Amino acid sequence: MKKVILIFAIIPLIMGCSTTTNPAKVSVISSQVIENVIDTLVSKNTNVDKTLVEKGVRQTARLWEKQDGTEAEFSRFCSDNFIADTAEKKQMFLRISDYLEAISGNFNEMTLRLQRNVHEATGELYPIDEAFAAYNPAAHFTDDFYDNKLAFTIALNFPQLSLAEKESLGTDRLAWAYARLGDQFTKRIPANLQQVYSQALSDADVYISKYNIYAGHLLDENGKKIFPEDMILLSHWNLRDELKADYNKGDEGLLKQRTIYEVMKRIISQEIPEKVINSGDYDWNPYTNTVFQAGKPVDAKPENTVRYEKFLNNFKAVKAIDPYAGNTFIDRSFSEDMEVSVDDAVALFKSYLSAPEIKTVAGLIAKRLGRNLEPFDIWYDGFKPRSNMDEAKLTEQTQKLYPNAEAFKKNTPAILMKLGFTPERAKYITDKVNVDAARGSGHAWGTAMKGQQSHLRTRIPAEGMDYKGYNIAIHEFGHNVEQTISMYDVDYYMMGSVPNTAFTEALAFVFQQRDLDLLGIKNNDPEKDKMDVLDKAWQLYEMAGVSLLDISVWQWLYANPNATPEELKAVVIRLAKEIWNEYYAPVFGMKDEPILAVYSHMISYPLYLSAYSYGQLIEFQLEQYLNGKDFAKEIDRIYRLGKLTPNQWILQATGKPLSAEPLLEAIRNIKD
Repeated sequence: MKKVILIFAIIPLIMGCSTTTNPAKVSVISSQVIENVIDTLVSKNTNVDKTLVEKGVRQTARLWEKQDGTEAEFSRFCSDNFIADTAEKKQMFLRISDYLEAISGNFNEMTLRLQRNVHEATGELYPIDEAFAAYNPAAHFTDDFYDNKLAFTIALNFPQLSLAEKESLGTDRLAWAYARLGDQFTKRIPANLQQVYSQALSDADVYISKYNIYAGHLLDENGKKIFPEDMILLSHWNLRDELKADYNKGDEGLLKQRTIYEVMKRIISQEIPEKVINSGDYDWNPYTNTVFQAGKPVDAKPENTVRYEKFLNNFKAVKAIDPYAGNTFIDRSFSEDMEVSVDDAVALFKSYLSAPEIKTVAGLIAKRLGRNLEPFDIWYDGFKPRSNMDEAKLTEQTQKLYPNAEAFKKNTPAILMKLGFTPERAKYITDKVNVDAARGSGHAWGTAMKGQQSHLRTRIPAEGMDYKGYNIAIHEFGHNVEQTISMYDVDYYMMGSVPNTAFTEALAFVFQQRDLDLLGIKNNDPEKDKMDVLDKAWQLYEMAGVSLLDISVWQWLYANPNATPEELKAVVIRLAKEIWNEYYAPVFGMKDEPILAVYSHMISYPLYLSAYSYGQLIEFQLEQYLNGKDFAKEIDRIYRLGKLTPNQWILQATGKPLSAEPLLEAIRNIKD
C-alpha cells in the first residue's frame, strides 16, 4: 500500500466547504437586511424554492466583508445577480463549470511543473527547486474571486447543502452537480495563509522524499552487514516493503526484519544519527546506535526533533486558517473532505480493532510463522501469493519487462486489456496517463481538466523497475484509471473525482491485488479466497490503529497548541504505545511498542491515513460486488458516479451501505 497524493486539490482547498459561521468574525450585514433581501427575492420570484433563496442570501451575507460594499450595495447585488429562471440557471451553471475547469486545470499544470524536480528523479535536487515547489500559484485565487464578486454570485445562486440534504438528492445528477458547485465558495482564507500552508506541506514532502536509509550499510546485532550493498530504502514505505519481502527467507529474513524494526524505532524516537540519513558514507548499527567509518566508531549527532518540527509546522499553518474557516482542520478533513464525522471514524476504528475475530487471524499467522508474533508482524504479508515467492526472481522479471518509465507506459494498454478492457477503451484511458520515475516512493497525480494527463510515479532504479516499484506502480495505475474516468467520463465537471480519497484508494487496492496476475503468474490455490479475506482483515487491523493514532495526535495538538517539538515527540510515542497496549498487546502479547508512529504520512500528508482504512473497507465491498461480473464494465460504470457523498456512492455502486461487518463475517466463515 503506497501513499497516493492527488496533488491537485487546489481549487477545493482554497474555496473550502465549511458550513460553520466564523466565530471570530461578525457579519457586516444585519439580520434585518438579510430578511428584507430574502423577502424581496421570494416575492419577486414566486416560482423559486424559498429554502434555497434563504441559504444563498445567508451564505453570501456571511462571506461579505466591509470592503465588499455597504448593506445597500449588498441588497442591490443580490437583486441584480439572483437567477430564478431554471433554464438560465442551468446555462449559468454550465458556463461557470467550464470557466472553473480552465482555471483549475491551468493551476494544476503550473503546480505540476513547479514540483516536477521535487517529485521526479531528475538528478540532484537544489534549494531553488524546493523554493519553486513551495510556491502556490493559486494562493490569490480566493481573494480575486471575492474582489470581482464572482464568488458571491456563485454562493447566492448555488448555496451549500447540508450532508443530509445531499443524501436526499438520490439520482438527480444535475442537482448533485449544483450541490458540488455550492460546496466551493464558503470561506475566505487570506492568500498569505494559503501560501504558508503550501510552504509547510512542501517542506515536509521534501524532507520525507529524501529520508533514505542505506540498508547496505546497516549492521545487525552482531555487527555484520546483512543487506545488499546497494540497497536504499525510503522511510517508511520501502523499509516496510523490505520487511514484508523477508517473510520467506527463514532465519536470515527474521534477522533482517528485526534490524529494520530497530531502525524504525530510532526514527520514531529521533535517536537516529543525522549522518546516516540519505547517506552511504557510514555504517550504522541501529541496535547500539553506533556509527562507523572505515570500521572505526565516529561521533554522531542524533536527528533529535526534526521529524516533529515538520509535523508542528503543518499544524501551525492549518490552525492559522481555522478562524477564517470557522472550524478546525480535523473537522475540515473529516466532516467536509471525507464527509464522514471524526467521531464515526474513531468509533469504526475502535470497534474493528476490538473485534474478537482479529485474534483468530493472529493465531493463524503465528501458526504459519511457527513462532510468537513480533511487533513488525503488523505487516505480515504471508497471505498474499507473492509471499511464497522469491522476490529476487520477481524483480528479475519486472526489470526485464520495465527497464524504464517508457517501457511501463508502453505496456499500460496491455495491462488494462488483461483486466478485461477492450483495446479501444484501454487506449482511450492510457493515452491520458504519463509515467515518470519518482524521486520518492511514488504517487499518482490527477488531472484537473480535460486534455491533461494524469501522472504515475514510482521508483525506477538504473537497473530497471524492481518488484517493489512495480507493485507500487500497479497501485498508482489504479488511481490513474479512476482519475481518468472520473474526469473525462462524468456528466458534469463539478461531479468529477470521487467522494473522498478513500474511494480512489479502493480502486488502487483492487488493481494492486492483481499485480501477479498481470505478470502472468496465476494463483490456483484452492484457498485463495480464504487468503484474500485474511490478508484484507490484517491490513485493516494495521491501518485502523495507525489512523486512530493520527487522529489522536491532532486532537492533542488542538488541546495543546503551544507544544514544542520535544513535547510533540513524547506525546506521539506515548499515544502510539497506549493504542498499542489497548488494541495490539492483547493480540501480540507484548506492551509499549511504538511502531504505529513510524508512518511518514503523519509528517507529509496531514490526516490522510484514515482514507486508507476506509479505502480497505470499500475495496472489500467492491471486490465482493465485482466477483463474477464484467470487471472493466463495472469499473467504468462505478467510477462515472463521480463525487457523490460516500454513502450514496457505495449504495449506487454496490447496492449496500458501507460497513466492516461483511469483512468480519467473512473471517467468521473461514474454516481452519
